Amino acid sequence: MQEFKCIEIGDRPIFQEFLAKDRPRISELTFTNLFMWRYRYRPVWRQYDECLLIIMSPVEQEPFGLKPVGTECSMREGLEVILGHLRELSATPKVARVCREFIDKFVDPGTFEIVEDRDNFDYVYLTENLIQLPGNRYHRKKNHVNKFVKNVQFEYRSLDNDLLCQFLELQEDWCELKDCGQDTDLLEEDRAIYEALKNHSALGFKGGAILIDGKVKAFALGELLNDETAVIHIEKADPEIPGLYAAINQLFCANEWSGVKYINREQDLGIPGLRKAKQSYYPDHLVEKFALFPS
Repeated sequence: MQEFKCIEIGDRPIFQEFLAKDRPRISELTFTNLFMWRYRYRPVWRQYDECLLIIMSPVEQEPFGLKPVGTECSMREGLEVILGHLRELSATPKVARVCREFIDKFVDPGTFEIVEDRDNFDYVYLTENLIQLPGNRYHRKKNHVNKFVKNVQFEYRSLDNDLLCQFLELQEDWCELKDCGQDTDLLEEDRAIYEALKNHSALGFKGGAILIDGKVKAFALGELLNDETAVIHIEKADPEIPGLYAAINQLFCANEWSGVKYINREQDLGIPGLRKAKQSYYPDHLVEKFALFPS
């Protein structure tokens, strides 16, 4: 029987093939996301029939499966294969980050306890709103951007090989300012950003940067999640420059993602400040996620 294996950069074509057939709504299900965070979540995968099966084993946390990816004919069987493997790893096997649509189609409530996972709901915005910042509710955001544009000489550039080193330099400066070495979460994020940028050409995501005096002072990384949604994986800016975060948010969407309807800005992880920041951009909707525990 095929065993689960660790994710490698050469696995991308297989993942892309499955994800093209079963377009995801949750932000976790992109190859870039799984690969860049592999040291934190330690994903393993295998193929089963027409399904791609993925299990995450986060550092110092209980393992969990993601929903099977692929055609509908083998979803329930794929779910059972995932749970069978998880029973060897944990006394409380679960499949997590499961969207409502999968539950409605494939999950019998009599065989699973279904638990809402609010901290991992994805925030999804209308792209047009993030670009135009229309109306009174975006008044403060628009003021921040306008003030930055009026007072700062800057250049927006899309990510290319010439800018990679500067992206990494900004991340290094940001980490030094935030003392990442004393915060495990920030240290893991730092490694994830490094892994993404180091493998940019193979991963194929988009990036954008704001340069001031020829130096990158803000950047964002993202990719298509499905045909009408882009997902933003990373957004970093020099916190000492007023309005810079609002500006990179708006400019990245305007320059790279104006052709898609929605922007998924991932979850808030239950962090109060992050939740407030994501709510301040007025999401169009949230992608609900649930954990499934066999009854």
